[in-house]
Amino acid sequence: MGSSAYGIDVPTVERIARDIKQAVSLGVEIACVVGGGNIFRGLSAATEGMDRASADYMGMLATVMNALALENALEKVGVSARTLSAIPMDTVCEPYVRPRALHHLNLGHVVIFAAGTGNPFFTTDTAAALRAIEMNCDVLAKATQVDGVYSSDPNKNSDAIRFDQLSYRDVLAKDLKFMDGAAIALARDNNLPVIIFSIKESDNFSKVVLGTAVSTIVQ
Repeated sequence: MGSSAYGIDVPTVERIARDIKQAVSLGVEIACVVGGGNIFRGLSAATEGMDRASADYMGMLATVMNALALENALEKVGVSARTLSAIPMDTVCEPYVRPRALHHLNLGHVVIFAAGTGNPFFTTDTAAALRAIEMNCDVLAKATQVDGVYSSDPNKNSDAIRFDQLSYRDVLAKDLKFMDGAAIALARDNNLPVIIFSIKESDNFSKVVLGTAVSTIVQ
C-alpha cells in the first residue's frame, strides 16, 4: 500500500517486482507468499464483532488480489510468474497443488502463493513457513517495515535493541511478535532459517540472497 492508508500502490508493487527480478537474475528460485493486510485484516475485523472464520476467509481473498497485482508487475518487467491459490478459483489463477508448484519453480517461474493455507485461524506467516517447507526452500525471508527483529517497536521506542541473530528458542521465550508462534515452531521443527529484512530499501531482495542485507537471522 506504499505510504497510503490502504489499498494497492502500483509504484510500490512495481518497485518490489524490480527488486525480485534482481534476485532472480542471481540464479535463485523464488516463491512468494503475499499477505492481505493492506486490504483487509481478518483478526482486526474479528475483534470488532465479525465472526473470526468469516473474517479470515475475507482476508485470504484479499491476498489473492495482491498476488495477482504482483504477478502482473513481474510479467511487465520480464519475469515469468504463476499465482497458485489455496482456495480454488480457476477463472483467476491456478489452484495450489504441490507438484504443480514445484514444476513451475523448476521451469524458472516465480511462484506466488495466495489465500494463505486455505484455512481460517492461520496467519500468512504460518502459510509462508508451510509453503517454504513444502517447496524445499533453503531459507524463508520475511520482508517487513523494519530492518530486522527488535526488542520492541523501534518506531515507538528509541531504545529498542535490534538483534543480528536469534535462535528459535529465543524468539519464543522473549515473545518477539515479528512472526506468530506456529510459524516459528514450523521453522524450528524443520530446520528452516528465517531472515527478517526491510521491504522499504530498494535492492534488498538481492542483498538478502548475497548475504549483505541488514537483517536478523533466526535459526
